[in-house]
Amino acid sequence: MNLYRSARTVAGASGDRAVDWRAAAEAAKAATDPGSIDLEPGERAAYAGDVRDARDDVSEIAGLEFELPGTVEIQNRHHWIDANVETFERVMAPVESRVGAFPGVARTVNTGTMTVMLSFLGRNVLGQYDPLLLADDPTREHALYFLRPNIVDAADALDVEYDRFRRWIAYHEVTHAAEFAAAPWLPDHLEERMQRGIDELSEGSFDKKAFRELDATMTVVEGYAELLMDHAFDDEYADLREKLEARRQGRNPLQQLFRRLIGLGLKRRQYERGKAFFEHVAAERDVAAAGAVWERPANLPNHDEIDEPDRWLRRLDP
Repeated sequence: MNLYRSARTVAGASGDRAVDWRAAAEAAKAATDPGSIDLEPGERAAYAGDVRDARDDVSEIAGLEFELPGTVEIQNRHHWIDANVETFERVMAPVESRVGAFPGVARTVNTGTMTVMLSFLGRNVLGQYDPLLLADDPTREHALYFLRPNIVDAADALDVEYDRFRRWIAYHEVTHAAEFAAAPWLPDHLEERMQRGIDELSEGSFDKKAFRELDATMTVVEGYAELLMDHAFDDEYADLREKLEARRQGRNPLQQLFRRLIGLGLKRRQYERGKAFFEHVAAERDVAAAGAVWERPANLPNHDEIDEPDRWLRRLDP
């Protein structure tokens, strides 16, 4: 980790775009210890076994047949930054293309902001299912990433067995693969709302409806994953949830503020609202009934129905 080199890279941001993405990635890596991916004997096979078992158990619980992503990687933090800087660049491209050339000082500030964000997330993300939203090449395969250094550090900080914690993370990420397999229309649905909202922002306005629909959809994505994970995981998990939540709550005020600023507070709210919605649906019907959300876009609960799941049940089965 070299903070001086990171700052120097940001200061040297160049080009005619709002963000120098190459500089942001290099500066983020300079500010972030990559961590080790020197696997213990049998560890790679254990990761593969976790993912396969998760696929089989989630398939059985959800009644879905699905394939695992074509790319499954055990990464260090620098690998994750390299993989995700492309995603950030794709999402920001519409805004940058409309804003035009930025003065050097503004570009440096923007590049520094993205550096801090990439570095922070690179140190905290445990696993990721990447559906490659807004990717130019539709033939690119979805990807599944595990950040081994972060999983090892989190298991140690939480005082839980690494093998069990790693397996729990695998089950969570594989549930996302199941969702996108169950709903082939989901990437287009998300992209349309993302694009609409970003386009409006680039024009200086805010499309409240687009972001409200995007928030509702992501709440469903996160909530359904939590439901499947709880029913499919083949070990105890209550202590894992409890300790992980305590760790989140125990962050210092500055860390909590930063998490809210970059949207992690919103993501946590999506987990909680979505989980409550699907727990109610599963209790009233069953887990299979909850999967009706993926049959077609019209079956997605709207923002209000998420908080009143009986309304959604009545709409789908009047």
